[in-house]
Amino acid sequence: MSTTCYACASNLWYLSELTVKLLATRRTWGGHAADPVEGRGWRVSGHAVDASRRSLSLQRMAAAQSATWTSGYLRQVGIADLCCGFAAGLVAYQARFGALITPPIGYIGLSLALPVVWLLILVLAGAYDPRFIGVGSEEFRKVFNAAFFLTAAVALVSYAAKLDLSRSYVFVALPSLAVLDLLARYALRKHLHRIRRRGGCMNRVVLVGYAPVVADMTAVLRRNSHHGLATVAACVTDDSAPNVIAGVPAFTGLDRVADVVGEFGADTVAVLACPEMSGQALRRLAWSLEKTGTQLCVAPALLDVAGPRTTIRPVAGLPLLHMDHPEFSGARRVIKEAFDKLVALVALTFALPLIALISTMIWLDDRGPAFFRQTRVGKNGRPFSVYKFRTMIRDAEARKTELAGLNQHDGPLFKMRQDPRVTRVGAWLRRWSLDELPQLLNVLAGDMSLVGPRPALPEEAAVYGDFVRRRLAVKPGITGLWQVSGRADLPWEEAVRLDLRYVENWSLMLDLQILWKTWAAVVHGWGAY
Repeated sequence: MSTTCYACASNLWYLSELTVKLLATRRTWGGHAADPVEGRGWRVSGHAVDASRRSLSLQRMAAAQSATWTSGYLRQVGIADLCCGFAAGLVAYQARFGALITPPIGYIGLSLALPVVWLLILVLAGAYDPRFIGVGSEEFRKVFNAAFFLTAAVALVSYAAKLDLSRSYVFVALPSLAVLDLLARYALRKHLHRIRRRGGCMNRVVLVGYAPVVADMTAVLRRNSHHGLATVAACVTDDSAPNVIAGVPAFTGLDRVADVVGEFGADTVAVLACPEMSGQALRRLAWSLEKTGTQLCVAPALLDVAGPRTTIRPVAGLPLLHMDHPEFSGARRVIKEAFDKLVALVALTFALPLIALISTMIWLDDRGPAFFRQTRVGKNGRPFSVYKFRTMIRDAEARKTELAGLNQHDGPLFKMRQDPRVTRVGAWLRRWSLDELPQLLNVLAGDMSLVGPRPALPEEAAVYGDFVRRRLAVKPGITGLWQVSGRADLPWEEAVRLDLRYVENWSLMLDLQILWKTWAAVVHGWGAY
């Protein structure tokens, strides 16, 4: 048994070393797709044919450049998938037959065939679709579906053909294959995100729409570089728009989109909500872009409504986008509340020693109370008392009016990076978000959720308009989209947008994704002050 465990550990170590080498390989897909294209500028001479050919050539070059890093990245993913399949088969073989002197030859062939079969199933499941590179959970969902399909296929084939497969071999190989592949793809994705933060592996985008919408989208894409979209130019509808919008060159006229794409070497066109872009105009634009392989994206006039709530239904030859209402009651809500309370109970049980230690540290610092209770506004505007570790001096609320002129946050919130009311221990607690640990009691009491909008102060909720008040439709959360996206560093409008996005699209799977990302936000200390 010890020999088998040692062999399994050796194989996993080999896999980790191989994965590190794969992640270090950047020559094929680490290029800077967002670098400027030479030859920018409008040719206003009479050589219209030459200008058209030059524009067409630049569009093809941009599309080819995007395809190069995309195919290179997918090759790395494919190699990682093969390595995971080989490692899973090897680990299962060692765990089941490693102690035997003469192991069965058939399982050696089965272990060698597993990587190839796994690769084919991933291809059939659409796990190499370039549309899902680097963003969203669709890629991981397809890997999970492929693993489920492989498990079902093995069970069905072994039953139909009456094969005497070792159950321990199957139970080790298939789950470890899914886990290893998910981890490998996650590591590759994080590596891609680091490259994109430096400007590499980006799609060059031309935005089409109204000037304010273009400015907002440009700001969003800059804050979220991991999406891989870099705005290089814009085409706007209004003649009064400036020549530069949010640092991006802007041109008037929707009929110039194809020319702008060629001049700036873009590989993607994103059409924002724009009534002037009729169906006929959009069709003509698609025809002009398909010659060069330039991607076309159309944003519907909806506010942060996720895919699960939208369905395209053809009606009289027209693709109508049907939007379902968000669910604020029913079985899914009951499951969420049960999950929240179960996790909060388990977390509190394990955190009791840490809570006692933090309470002692706060008391030793200034002999004051360890806990801080404050009124917040919960679901449907119902007030409740939120519990936190005290991170400020005891008369902090009284001194707030003295510091009102030093507020560094827009909107109704009050935030200071160097707030003099914060104690030494409090600064450390805020840095690691430990001051919010007692809010698990609020989750157990049913006033809060693990994930949700930020709990609002009464004076803050009093100035909410009808639009912002929508965030009170669900319970506030200890963490949320606002926390994993920057917390206090976010502008007020962006924080509200993220809260409303969660309200409109909440699900248990989204909660799990946010909880996973919260660890990274806490470690990096984004906006924690």
